Amino acid sequence: MQLYNNLSAKERAELIEKAGQERLTISFYKYANIGNTTIFRNHLFLAWDQQEVLGRIYVAKEGINAQLSIPAENFNTFKNHLDTISFLEDVRLNIAVEHDNYAFLKLKVKVRHKIVADGLSDHTFDVTNKGIHVDAAAFNELIEDPNTVLVDMRNHYESEIGHFKNAITPDVDTFRESLDLIEADLKDHKDDKNLVMYCTGGIRCEKASAYYKHKGFKNVFQLEGGIINYVRQVEEAALENKFLGRNFVFDQRRSERISDDVISNCHQCGNPADMHTNCANEGCHLLFIQCERCREKMENCCSTPCMEINRLPVDEQKEIRKGKGNSNDIFKKGRADHLPFKKDLRNIFDTFKKTV
Repeated sequence: MQLYNNLSAKERAELIEKAGQERLTISFYKYANIGNTTIFRNHLFLAWDQQEVLGRIYVAKEGINAQLSIPAENFNTFKNHLDTISFLEDVRLNIAVEHDNYAFLKLKVKVRHKIVADGLSDHTFDVTNKGIHVDAAAFNELIEDPNTVLVDMRNHYESEIGHFKNAITPDVDTFRESLDLIEADLKDHKDDKNLVMYCTGGIRCEKASAYYKHKGFKNVFQLEGGIINYVRQVEEAALENKFLGRNFVFDQRRSERISDDVISNCHQCGNPADMHTNCANEGCHLLFIQCERCREKMENCCSTPCMEINRLPVDEQKEIRKGKGNSNDIFKKGRADHLPFKKDLRNIFDTFKKTV
């Protein structure tokens, strides 16, 4: 019985090309009480491997978080299988704005402690006691209310390339950091302000809304289905799109275009740019924003030393990396010191504080 992926990314890419089938990129999540996570994980892998599902799926006692791709012709089979699982029946599926057949090249179903790394040790709040879900139309109306504080629950490198108009974008590296930061800065407005949150697909806001209600916030709202679902609703209902730039996604695409606005800059030359790249030097692999001109000039690398290493024969590169692991810069995601136009650190609540 095969319970794990046994093909390399290269082998899978060749199979996808040979098949010539359109693939859909999909994400979904659900908080639920899962008893035996290992049995559930194995059940999903066996079923989805047969359906040619590829992606990254996390299973935990608290639920499931999935980002995946599937041949379009297998979608109904996939959906029917989900509906046989009691807590996933009619679960909302966020279908990507832009599809890429190579968005995922392996099927990875992993058992984790939590489906979102929140770092919380507080187990006294009920994650199902969440904020009010609002659709795109209600969201557009709500964020125009002067009594509303709109907060982006994503990390700095996500919001840097795209966010909603007038949103507070916490300058944080992790979801956990934003939880305490937001509570501290809005503590005097738990009763008199609408706290409206959004994220990529809704999963971070789901937990954050329950957490803030637990902390005493009275009027807590979240964008249902996140940015992905918002864009689809805006297009279907011909609503005004209030999102600027690109939506960061966690697959090979890295982002998808939502509006023509370019709100960020190349971290190497400072010119307008909003496409992330990973440094081609396998010993670095830093995620940063790079324009087309710098990508060509720097050969997809973040620095001259990385470019020089990347030009070496593969065996020599491996010898240099031997026993070292990745550079710590990999965790800085656009904040490495050698990037001259990296995003400045700032107190994103300063403007808000001056207006209340």
